[in-house]
Amino acid sequence: MNPFNPFNPFKAFNNTLSATNKAITNKVSIYNIEIKDLEGQSINLLDYKGKKILFVNVASKCGFTPQYRELQKLQDTYSNKLAIIGVPCNQFGKQEPGNSKEIQEFCKVNYGVTFLITEKVNVKGSQQHPLYNWLTNKTINGKENSTVKWNFQKYLVDENGVFLDYFYSITKPMSSKIINYLK
Repeated sequence: MNPFNPFNPFKAFNNTLSATNKAITNKVSIYNIEIKDLEGQSINLLDYKGKKILFVNVASKCGFTPQYRELQKLQDTYSNKLAIIGVPCNQFGKQEPGNSKEIQEFCKVNYGVTFLITEKVNVKGSQQHPLYNWLTNKTINGKENSTVKWNFQKYLVDENGVFLDYFYSITKPMSSKIINYLK
């Protein structure tokens, strides 16, 4: 091989390999993301390792709000394999105007919710919470880009924190699209 050849295929291969390794090592683990519960306490997502996690941006005044009931049924049915985490958001039609106490009371009284509900966050835009940055950004989650379109969009992560899939609001929690991942 001519050392003066400006195109060295081995160098090109090594540069590609280096960029790939850099992307892999820069991948953020979902378990390192900080988020708080409704009472302001830090949630350690690592506590959920070994179970799939379904993240759902929730709102109390939305046409999809009755999905809380099915989300609770899904949690109860698959509690050994799944953790549901509701993430309140007020970015779609201002349909989650309540404060932390009001949100918690609403979920418990109206739908018997026992699964974890986080602090209210932004799921899109310049103030997007790091959790949703991870869930919607392929360069971080390693699988797929998406945009949160409305309340009750669902994101599923596997037992090891690997992004699996997302489902628009119209996908009901007990849908076979979600259940098939739990069998």
